[in-house]
Amino acid sequence: MSLKPPPLSLYLHTPWCVKKCPYCDFNSHALTGDIPEQAYLKAILEDLEQDLPLIQGRPIQTIFIGGGTPSLMSPDFYFRLFEGLKAHLSLAPDAEITLEANPGTMEQDRFNGFRDAGINRLSLGIQSFQPRQLEALGRIHDDKAAHRAIEAARKAGFDNFNLDLMHGLPGQTPEDATADLKAAIDWAPPHLSWYQLTLEPNTEFYSRPPDLPDDDRLWDIYYRGAELLRDHGYSDYEVSAWSRPGAASCHNLNYWTFGDYLALGAGAHGKVTHSNGEIRRFWKTRQPDAYLNRIGSRTAGHQRVEPDELPLEFLMNALRLSQGTSEDLFTERTGLPLSVVEVQLESLRKDRLLERGRLQATELGQRYLNSLLERFL
Repeated sequence: MSLKPPPLSLYLHTPWCVKKCPYCDFNSHALTGDIPEQAYLKAILEDLEQDLPLIQGRPIQTIFIGGGTPSLMSPDFYFRLFEGLKAHLSLAPDAEITLEANPGTMEQDRFNGFRDAGINRLSLGIQSFQPRQLEALGRIHDDKAAHRAIEAARKAGFDNFNLDLMHGLPGQTPEDATADLKAAIDWAPPHLSWYQLTLEPNTEFYSRPPDLPDDDRLWDIYYRGAELLRDHGYSDYEVSAWSRPGAASCHNLNYWTFGDYLALGAGAHGKVTHSNGEIRRFWKTRQPDAYLNRIGSRTAGHQRVEPDELPLEFLMNALRLSQGTSEDLFTERTGLPLSVVEVQLESLRKDRLLERGRLQATELGQRYLNSLLERFL
């Protein structure tokens, strides 16, 4: 079986934070001194050289730099990083390059420097504009710092930016949630990530759960928030992603349409389609010190996505999109005929959970997406 390679993105992880937030299950580590920028840059570029045979000269369409708190790294780090990447990789001329940034770690000069380095999209981790909630979430910024960061980003020329907000916060009411959205909307962001706080294993909140809203209140929060966003011209093109027309995240769309992504940095995860049609996932050494000091490959593990796993792997991504995908894309990205899931698809259509002629969940299907996907296990 051979497959036409899908679009290729690059995910780059920076693992350091000022402090670990109690809800965070990402690979992030509180700083205990200065960030070893030079050593980390060297490690990333060595990591890249090891992985180049995986992509065989394919161009990079998007780059996303996540963490951790990537905005703790200096603009000079990103200047030198992109110099190194361009020496080994072909970047699409219009490549979307996103940096996650947290208020409280930012000054105007840093925003200017990131823009000059080649970053053309920011994702600002606001989470809430309410001091009480920011304190409960363990954030290092207050509401004033959140507004200053957005203003600084716009002054630096970032007209393409995302604001990250959470809902279902401790003790949150629908009025609290819509107040956060209104504060965000006042800045006219092209893109909003608005997602529910969940308690993940290996987090402080999981060990000591805060008092979160019950299901009825969560539904009221979501319904009223969604109505407000739609009234202001935003559409939910994905389960937790809202955008103005033409401002959807290209990087995230590549994830949801089962594209490929190279992974660099401590704890980064990637997925690559090989020329023989084999699809493999891989992940990098998690601990920063181990990643920095590794000799040879920094890949900690890899596994083949087996043919019987591909339908669920594809659909659990594609069905997150409100418009879904074409049926043809299933075969194009997996190499399998759609007939391998035709029985389940027809059952879901009869239950009015899936549209006909397209791999797209109905409004009811989106509401019960996890149950829908269980049909493919």
